[in-house]
Amino acid sequence: MSSATASLTMQPTNLASDLKSSGAATNASKPKPCCVCKEEKNARDECMLFSNAKDPQEGCKDLVSKYRSCMAGYGFSLP
Repeated sequence: MSSATASLTMQPTNLASDLKSSGAATNASKPKPCCVCKEEKNARDECMLFSNAKDPQEGCKDLVSKYRSCMAGYGFSLP
């Protein structure tokens, strides 16, 4: 192999490195969903699991909406 051929060899490019660097900046400022609104989540879960209401979703609606609004405050969108 000549020196001219060796200088023309292509180096592999890591295309994902560009994605990681830009995404890391946004993720650093945004906490993980499991780490926020813990009290609201525990109250919601306890109500849903141990409710004596005929329809627990209806009975715990206020706690569910509190949890959703708390999560929205951190930038998370829940269905």
